[in-house]
Amino acid sequence: MINLDHPTLPLIKEALPDAKLFATEFRGQTTLIVEAPILHSLLKFLRDDGRTKYDLLSDIAGVDYLRYPKPKDAPDGLPTGRFGVIYNLTATGTDGPESRRLFIKALLDPSLPTEGIEEDPALLLPTATDLWAGAEWMEREIFDMFGIRFTDHPDLRRILTWESYPAHPLRKDYPVKGRGEREDYRVVDRDSA
Repeated sequence: MINLDHPTLPLIKEALPDAKLFATEFRGQTTLIVEAPILHSLLKFLRDDGRTKYDLLSDIAGVDYLRYPKPKDAPDGLPTGRFGVIYNLTATGTDGPESRRLFIKALLDPSLPTEGIEEDPALLLPTATDLWAGAEWMEREIFDMFGIRFTDHPDLRRILTWESYPAHPLRKDYPVKGRGEREDYRVVDRDSA
């Protein structure tokens, strides 16, 4: 049985009455699926409103849902997308023995083939660095691994691979063995460093 009685959900509906929102719950954790255009205003509301106070951005994760089956019992109008960006928010000052947690997921569909590193205008989200400074490195990692760009990010460049890396390696259409990048990569040892 799904119990969507998370105390923040009615406050979000009140603050964003025209937004299309879909909530799910798994093992007591609530995820709110939102459309990309309202993502930043929702995150700002969750951080700034005195009733919510989600003061900690614990994590941002990227997911590639390539060939992932749509749930059979999915409601009509449920947003879909190949790529997901999930924000793990925590309200650390809540009453009780545990902090309150909420996951926000934005889904994106590419408009270009995903084999290369072309900038896809459909893979674009607003940055959360103006809300939580700690979002900077996490957004850079998602950009590097998945190719999702963040508008107004202060320093959006690769963080785990080198600048000329020819792909985004956590996309599921990227070959497990790579495309030959490792064979041509110069090995640095103690003597040449």
